[in-house]
Amino acid sequence: MTEKRIYLNAFEMNCAGHQSPGLWSHADDESHRYTDMDYWTELAQTLERGRFDAVFLADVLGTYDVYNDSRDAAVRQAAQVPLNDPMFVVPLMANVTKNLGFGVTASTSYEHPYSFARRMSTLDHLTKGRVGWNIVTSYLNSAAINLGLDKQLGHDERYEIAEEYLEVCYKLWEGSWEDDAVIRDVERKWYTDPDKIHDIGHEGKHFKVPGAHLSEPSPQRTPVIYQAGASSRGRAFAAEHAECVFISVPTISIAKTMVNKLRAEAEAIGRNPDEIKVLCLFTPIVGKTQEEAEEKYLDYKKHASYEGALALFGGWTGIDFSGYDPDEKLRFIQNDAIHSAIETFTKIDPEKQWTVEEVAEFVGVGGIGPVVAGTPENIADTMQEWVDEAGVDGFNIAYAVTPGTFTEFVDDVVPVLQERGLVQKEYEGDTLRANLSGQDQLAKHHPGKNYQIGVEVPGR
Repeated sequence: MTEKRIYLNAFEMNCAGHQSPGLWSHADDESHRYTDMDYWTELAQTLERGRFDAVFLADVLGTYDVYNDSRDAAVRQAAQVPLNDPMFVVPLMANVTKNLGFGVTASTSYEHPYSFARRMSTLDHLTKGRVGWNIVTSYLNSAAINLGLDKQLGHDERYEIAEEYLEVCYKLWEGSWEDDAVIRDVERKWYTDPDKIHDIGHEGKHFKVPGAHLSEPSPQRTPVIYQAGASSRGRAFAAEHAECVFISVPTISIAKTMVNKLRAEAEAIGRNPDEIKVLCLFTPIVGKTQEEAEEKYLDYKKHASYEGALALFGGWTGIDFSGYDPDEKLRFIQNDAIHSAIETFTKIDPEKQWTVEEVAEFVGVGGIGPVVAGTPENIADTMQEWVDEAGVDGFNIAYAVTPGTFTEFVDDVVPVLQERGLVQKEYEGDTLRANLSGQDQLAKHHPGKNYQIGVEVPGR
């Protein structure tokens, strides 16, 4: 069994139904409190008590309207709607914690990088360096339409935009303000030295940003880079830029395939593959005995929604499953949604032929990831098994009911993992990046550092 440290994120969303559609109806679920400030502060304190590295906040910018060509199923079952902005809960949680990090999902497809860079710098300042950015390109056509496009851009074109978007952000965060630009010289009455602020002069295919960043350098400068793309194009993007990669898969064998491909791609472009932390979706259901845990899981399944699960899965895959028979086998269809979502159940593990009903039942509690019901010791054993056999570095812990799933995991499973030396007993750094990698800012060899002041890069 592994002895390396396991990294823990809590997988959350500013809504009433994240990965388990229908579970809002369970008596133990309090996800309807997502609009309540106290819900977020209490959760943050629980997670810090459990020495979680971060809260990973998911987000989308549209409704899931593929199933039955309507948003009705998603709306009925609270499948990620209603949904609030993830960024505004971060300062609330940061104010009641000292070390917990915050991974915020934000899309490169619908917001200008100049204004976005300032918002992330602001969060990094307010949290004293505890912010990460989960870079997404957005997969819902409903988002594209409501944000002014006729239809969603093509999958690979979205990644092309993301590359330039990230280049602009790197230039603003790393190459605009010198470390000592803010001098606060009372005698000269100079707050900032103008000679130490630099225009980035960016003029590309998609963005034009001639001037300087609006914010002074934050503790991390660039937030920790998270990424979740598992398609070939997304994997190439992650191999170049990501510090943490989130995967969402049902089996160890599929996870191992994804991890090996990602690490091989990172190594091929000159990165140390082990510096990328791979975190896998994982939903624990804890019981004092194995029987109690399994009964709890069966109870949760009774509350799960078939149409809610297929509304989510339809949005992820771009496929309307309303016309499929429950026992119909899934087959791969190429479109501009999340390529890896349908590949996971068809191409990556061809030995398993999933039916629509099996997928709906699987997704209904915890999304596209393993659900493990057991004693704290059994859950810890399974986590170690995934680390050993799949090569993951940690987990995005999803909930069946909230905050109960998180509280039980912190109270019962984390102590077992800590006793085995697998989860930190104390935080190792003050910033999110320092806690993950031992340093506050991007590694010198990271491509983002190519844009720092004083670095000359051929062809730039």
